[in-house]
Amino acid sequence: MINDALSALTAAGIEATQADSFGPVAIDVPAPAWVTAHEVLRDAVGLTFFDFLTASDELTDGFRVVSHLADFWGGAHVEHLLVRTLVPRDKPELPTLTDLYAGANWHERETYEMFGITFTDHPNLLPLLLPDGFEGNPLRKEFVLASRVAKPWPGAKEPGESDHAPSHGAPSRRRTLPPGVPDPDSWGPRPPGSPDPDPLAPAQAASTPARPRRTPTERRTRKQSEPSPPTEAQA
Repeated sequence: MINDALSALTAAGIEATQADSFGPVAIDVPAPAWVTAHEVLRDAVGLTFFDFLTASDELTDGFRVVSHLADFWGGAHVEHLLVRTLVPRDKPELPTLTDLYAGANWHERETYEMFGITFTDHPNLLPLLLPDGFEGNPLRKEFVLASRVAKPWPGAKEPGESDHAPSHGAPSRRRTLPPGVPDPDSWGPRPPGSPDPDPLAPAQAASTPARPRRTPTERRTRKQSEPSPPTEAQA
């Protein structure tokens, strides 16, 4: 399958390369050849089934758009192929695949909504899943999930805590910063005119220094210095 796909794409003048991936074989194609590559794979290779389309945020590299194609008509063995391309972060655009695969309609709308990637000439590129008035693209890595800030991490309350429990209830363990939430010093309300933090900048070091690890010699010395529990005869 991979050789047939690469040969067909090369014959069509498309610079396609095999990419490392888990699961199905993946092929990288240039963004300008996105639609042409899918047309060749459908008509010349026989990948007539469109499974899904999505994207991933590659930060400074832009956004990687991925489609999954398959051929269910080749007998007991089903052929699968991932087709990938990169679009720049400052102008994330790709032509739509809806003229080739009707099933791309829903997936391109979702990807547009979640990542902010525009699919030109899409017949109905409107919000699909998020409520009216929602601002931002939740699957971009700079987007801060509100639930991570509003609800204690890891989500469930600590033992002994309750919305109706007295404030002097059981003490809680030290809260840890949940994944996806920047340091409070770099995110949150800021005075008017303050610059926004750079979401692509390296994460700041934790304000609390890590406790140094003891060496095996230090652990043995501490254990030897601890008093031994009383024996039965001493009790």
